[in-house]
Amino acid sequence: MCGIAGFYGSPLHPQQYQDLIHGMLAQIEHRGPDEAGCLLDDRLAMGTVRLSVIDLATGSQPVGSADGRYWLCYNGELYNYRELRDRLTASGFAFRTSSDTEVVLNAWAAWGHDCLPRFNGAFAFALYDTLTGELHLARDRFGKRPLFVARHEGAWLFASEMKAFLAYPGFRFAFDAPQLSSVFATWAPLPGQSGYRGIEQIPMGEYLSLRGDEARRGRWATLDLTAGPAPGTEEEAVELVRAELEAAVDVRLRSDVEVGVYASGGLDSSVIAHLAARRTGRPLRTFSIEFEDAEFDESAEQAELAAHLGTRHSTVRVTDKDVVETFPEAVRHAEVPVFRTAFVPMYLLAGHVRSEGVKVVLSGEGADEAFLGYGIFKDTQLLSSWHELDDDTRLRRMAQLYPYLSHFSGEDGHRRMLGLYGQFTEETLPGLFSHQMRFQNGRFAVRLLKDPGDPFAALQELVAQEPGYAQLTAVQKAQWLEFRTLLSGYLLSTQGERMALAHGVENRCPFLDPAVVRRAASLNLRFGDPYDEKYLLKRAYADVLPERIVKKGKFPYRAPDSAAFVRSRPDYRELLTDSDTLEETGVLDPRFVRRFTDRIFDTPPERIGTKENQAFVLLASTVWLHHWYVRGHARRRTPLGIPLNVVDRRGSALSA
Repeated sequence: MCGIAGFYGSPLHPQQYQDLIHGMLAQIEHRGPDEAGCLLDDRLAMGTVRLSVIDLATGSQPVGSADGRYWLCYNGELYNYRELRDRLTASGFAFRTSSDTEVVLNAWAAWGHDCLPRFNGAFAFALYDTLTGELHLARDRFGKRPLFVARHEGAWLFASEMKAFLAYPGFRFAFDAPQLSSVFATWAPLPGQSGYRGIEQIPMGEYLSLRGDEARRGRWATLDLTAGPAPGTEEEAVELVRAELEAAVDVRLRSDVEVGVYASGGLDSSVIAHLAARRTGRPLRTFSIEFEDAEFDESAEQAELAAHLGTRHSTVRVTDKDVVETFPEAVRHAEVPVFRTAFVPMYLLAGHVRSEGVKVVLSGEGADEAFLGYGIFKDTQLLSSWHELDDDTRLRRMAQLYPYLSHFSGEDGHRRMLGLYGQFTEETLPGLFSHQMRFQNGRFAVRLLKDPGDPFAALQELVAQEPGYAQLTAVQKAQWLEFRTLLSGYLLSTQGERMALAHGVENRCPFLDPAVVRRAASLNLRFGDPYDEKYLLKRAYADVLPERIVKKGKFPYRAPDSAAFVRSRPDYRELLTDSDTLEETGVLDPRFVRRFTDRIFDTPPERIGTKENQAFVLLASTVWLHHWYVRGHARRRTPLGIPLNVVDRRGSALSA
């Protein structure tokens, strides 16, 4: 795992390139504190800060092809690199290292863009072709590793994290009002969005190829959720689930350093911990979060799992004060607005993991999306069949939706919710039927903005342009939306990758192995009660995991949101209502923000509703982003703390 940064086609003199790339890499050194290297050419500079995980001795970057034509700066891991290496060796390629990075390089030399569908991994990379002068930027199929691009005064800038752009001369951040409206309404940046003007993400499963002033974009991976052939029996289905997950964990344990597991106490991470514990030659290290607030705590399940598997387990205890005090720094690493505080404890957990000497962890992300674990999938089934059901059946189904939410508990609670659900049985947001009820909270949050416009326009355009989307079932559409919005835009990025790499920790997600996702799509809703989430996953591991974990039902990972701020009264409370700051953002409505913030702090924490919770966290994170990025305080002024290995091709006769 690494961080990459660079620029292409800059009007600045090449003699400035080394200092500039040094400054950009310094901004993201936390991602790769082990080594740093860069390539300098007459038309570009690009570099890597490396977290050494595979081939510790000879896996340094940038890496060049044997003939000097191709140069690669790579962030990520290619899990099937051994298999691809064997194929490339059989085709005549020679390897000088044992790294997956060189496999990516030679795969491109062999197959060009067509190498990308062959990759099973989490990656983003910059590959420079010295013969044609082209720069190729590409990102993995699920968006597990970030890659941002900006156009500035004739140059193309790119980096794993946007903060690297702060070191490029004259670059300034400014909020993009329509994008912020979309983020506030839908909870996360959409593919391609950054929240700032002039900066884009390369969407998951896509590439950008640059040649001079020409830019060519392509999509190499689509999310195929159409159900393939299913096995004839439930027992066969269970065996297929086990086989795919075992293979996914096997390849993600490939590492030259110790691999641990994030163990939340839920089903998904428990499955991964079980599989990893059976495959390691030493006691597995597991890590988890313990909350001071019992409403969010799963430490009893975590302890039971650790005892059951015999792992070396350690926890981080998180209080309201921890959430509030760490929030600004965690937002600096997130770089985008966030709608809940659950990413903050993950930042603290990653710091603990690294302090324990562990660089790589497996986690359960992707299981709920692949195996329909979220309540929104049951919501969609219920709402789709609403008019065909009588009230008794509706109530029975409603009791299976959100048992962990107090307003859903008991028959009285279910009856109160009947009226709410009845309002969302028809599609009023084209293409977004499954998420209409969720997006009601977003409609409130956009009131914080001066000009929210149509906050759902970007998402509606995204689904309208997606080939085959209209032909998906209602549940498949809901699944597609979860993969393309909340998973990639928040869970894998803000809560996952960014918080882990802030401390030089790499996270790997076996449930997002392409074969696992394909298998789940072929099995979902074909066996068991469709309202019993992840039925087959529970069947597959019921005999090897504690009964308490398998039977407790979905309990999503959450953390104290606005309640933590109200109880702790942070010393930066005044920043959230400072008139100059609010006006300077250019996007927030100062009058509404001040009234709203005062109301939050004057309300007993237990009486703050979900939509107010989310709106407050979005507001607080946006104000801090203004401080860090629009005002530029996130820029690191100190140089790289590790030596920079320089490959200097400026003035080379090989330049095209």
